[in-house]
Amino acid sequence: MLARFLLAGLTIVIGVAQVHGQAEAGGSENSSTPTWRPADGSAAGTSTGADTAGTPAAPDSTRRSGAKVTNGNGTLPNQHGQVWREYDISPYTVRVTSTKRPEQAVVDWILQETGYEAWHSEPLGILSATSRTLYVYHTPEMQAVVADLVDRFVRSEADTTTFCLRVATVDHPNWRARAYRLLRPVPVQTPGVKAWLLQKEDAAVLLAELRRRNDYREHSSPHLMVNNGQSTVVSAIRGRTYMQDVALRSDVWPGFEAEMGQLDEGFSLDFSPLLSANRQMIDATIKCNIDQVEKMIPVMLDVPTAVAPRQRTKIEVPQMIQFRFHERFRWPVDQVLLVGMGMVALPVPVDSQPLVPGLPLPLGSSSPRADLLVFVEAKGKSGEAPRVTRTPQDEAKSYHGRY
Repeated sequence: MLARFLLAGLTIVIGVAQVHGQAEAGGSENSSTPTWRPADGSAAGTSTGADTAGTPAAPDSTRRSGAKVTNGNGTLPNQHGQVWREYDISPYTVRVTSTKRPEQAVVDWILQETGYEAWHSEPLGILSATSRTLYVYHTPEMQAVVADLVDRFVRSEADTTTFCLRVATVDHPNWRARAYRLLRPVPVQTPGVKAWLLQKEDAAVLLAELRRRNDYREHSSPHLMVNNGQSTVVSAIRGRTYMQDVALRSDVWPGFEAEMGQLDEGFSLDFSPLLSANRQMIDATIKCNIDQVEKMIPVMLDVPTAVAPRQRTKIEVPQMIQFRFHERFRWPVDQVLLVGMGMVALPVPVDSQPLVPGLPLPLGSSSPRADLLVFVEAKGKSGEAPRVTRTPQDEAKSYHGRY
């Protein structure tokens, strides 16, 4: 009897212990600090601080970047009153065949007029274009500026305008002494560059005076046809090769291989005009680049071989002169813009050969300099008979079919 009582008591104690152990296990699973488990659901192993400190963490493809990224609220910010507008530019773009992306000219002119920072800072702005539509998100004030520029493109329907763009040089700038009474200065930002406006009759007189000089040279075909808002480039560039380095090689004769380089020297003039909506004013950007090799500096290198232990060869280091000009002008369509670049380098080859066949250029052993002049005159729509003011010198001048 006593033995049966003791056995029953032992059974009760064991049962209580099992229930208490299960309660502690359940409490640990429901505590505020959950037990870490791998993504595959297997039991987590234990590790000490010393173990984890020496082992680099495995790369996690799901790790988020340091920047905070959100999906936003689904609407564009308009704290500054921005509005969305879509402009139909197809009347302009469908008529331009000189480039595959005529809409880019619309975007470029908007950026020039408004400034690049207006679209990359507060307030939030969007400017994008397809071949038929211009998309703009900005303040009403900015939309008014954009609308005015778009009208200048669309109303012209990409009319082709004839311009007289004459690039000329004189060896000395003393022509200004006799012409300054005819010239009306306009502001220029580039140091050393001057610009003036002339009446068309005065421009013809000045051109006749310049042509009497022995040092006067013209470097471009004067008449260009340009779509309104698009760009055209007048250039004369030639490549020049030279030995810039050598690579030692025992398997070739004479023991080295020449590494040739090429330089482009010449000038390029980029002209982009945009007429006002009433066709009475011209906005135009003029960009001029000149690259000239002033001289090649020789350097002698020792390239010995078993056959020729004292062999030497020459490499060349170019000494370059560059001129860069990029400005925007605005003037009445019935006047002539004259830009004097100052005494700048000319792209004259060292071998004293003309850069363009039939084009005379100043020659000499030293690097040539001259006063570079750019005349810009609007002649009207293509197909219209331009009003040209001629002088006796103009009629007598013959270019033998070059222009």
